[in-house]
Amino acid sequence: MRGIEKKQLPHLLCLTNMILHGIDAPTAIRRANTLTRPLRDYGPADRVDVIVTNPPFGGVEEPGVEQNFPQSVRTRETADLFLVLIMRLLKTGGRAGIVLPDGTLFGEGVKTRIKRMVLEECNLHTIVRLPKGVFSPYTTIKTNILFFTKGEPTKETWFYEHPYPDGYKSYSKTKPMRIEEFAPEKVWWNAREENERAWRVTIDDIAARGYNLDIANPNVVDAGHEDPNILLSRYAEASADVDTALATLRESLIEALLRD
Repeated sequence: MRGIEKKQLPHLLCLTNMILHGIDAPTAIRRANTLTRPLRDYGPADRVDVIVTNPPFGGVEEPGVEQNFPQSVRTRETADLFLVLIMRLLKTGGRAGIVLPDGTLFGEGVKTRIKRMVLEECNLHTIVRLPKGVFSPYTTIKTNILFFTKGEPTKETWFYEHPYPDGYKSYSKTKPMRIEEFAPEKVWWNAREENERAWRVTIDDIAARGYNLDIANPNVVDAGHEDPNILLSRYAEASADVDTALATLRESLIEALLRD
């Protein structure tokens, strides 16, 4: 096991946690910025079989860090650079599970080029769409878990919309997400079928969307987009009620004026 942490306090907390769990000399956990090492310097000895990570998102690297990456994917956004690095660090056949914000899914420009790279070099087989508040109170940004395997291009991507537990409207520090909530995903994982929570999209459809992966669940009826005829009928009924109320009010006012 090895790791790198950029900030001093999290690095110290990590070392302390490892010591408390029986690792007396956690020397493999270094304090440094992973992104300051040129991408080309990562060779076969650095590659791994599995990467599970929640890279920093919403952050921006200091000027010059982007020069460590190829021209086509240069950006100062931390999460984007980590996604490129993770692809580099995986062995062929290596697997990754990464938490990324919605902005990565629908972002354009360099984000589109990075997503296309992922789809062409890896099998992005699953995206679990998480609800808002997973990282509350620190951020309410919606996030996703991307699962991919390096070495084969994507043919189709499955999406799974993770719901709030019963009785929840959001997560909080006192009501956080729990691992038990993922039991339905575990059951579905090896016997995949489309349902009210799961759907799949072919690579051709993804490419036609300009590699926008922010794809809404097509199996849920949006309450805000009902049948137009039903909406018009409700509008007519409401208008009739308003007209009746206005007529009654007008008659009452006329009677009151006549009495005066």
